[in-house]
Amino acid sequence: MRNVLPIPAAIVATLTLAGALCFAGDAAAADLTVTVRGDDGAPLADAVVMVHPAGGAGPVSAIRYSWPMTMTQQNIAFNPYVLIVPVGSTVGFPNKDKVRHHVYSFSAAKKFELKLYGQQEERTITFDKAGVVALGCNIHDSMIGYIYVADTPYAGKTNDAGQAVIRGLPGGAGTLSVWHPDMRAKAAVDKSLNLAAGAVPVTLDLKPVGLRRKKTMTM
Repeated sequence: MRNVLPIPAAIVATLTLAGALCFAGDAAAADLTVTVRGDDGAPLADAVVMVHPAGGAGPVSAIRYSWPMTMTQQNIAFNPYVLIVPVGSTVGFPNKDKVRHHVYSFSAAKKFELKLYGQQEERTITFDKAGVVALGCNIHDSMIGYIYVADTPYAGKTNDAGQAVIRGLPGGAGTLSVWHPDMRAKAAVDKSLNLAAGAVPVTLDLKPVGLRRKKTMTM
């Protein structure tokens, strides 16, 4: 378990229009830049940022993200710590360690168990329900990871600078959703946005957990 002090977090989202892009109905496409910081002003990485346009985002089966649908076990850790996948995705769990791992989750969004397997072996799981899936290893209690199963193509994760950019949003109303492993609440925090506005600052206060990256396998 990582021994890190709790970090209350705030989210500031700024919406800017990209005039070179257009959607049906002459609605300009927008890029949404979200910055997530702790109360000390330090950037907070690994926050999941999503936008659900009021008019819908198309069929879930058509959602594709640019990053690999892979949760690697390496150096006795899950990499990445947080992985965003669309509903219906099949995720690979390759083991690149010299020791065996036993990956599992008790989360409501996906309960599963990948019994002991060794170096250079890989198992797969299909995630068919939106929500947070907390991961653990039965052999190594320090291993903690999260898969966020999303139902929108407009999703991203904050980098080490605490920023995520959601590109190509259609104009109109929408809902900004933000989730981070340190939140006390299990569900993402939602905020209504007017995606047609030129610049809209939004501040969301998140409730932190007692310890950062605390092992919690009952989501």
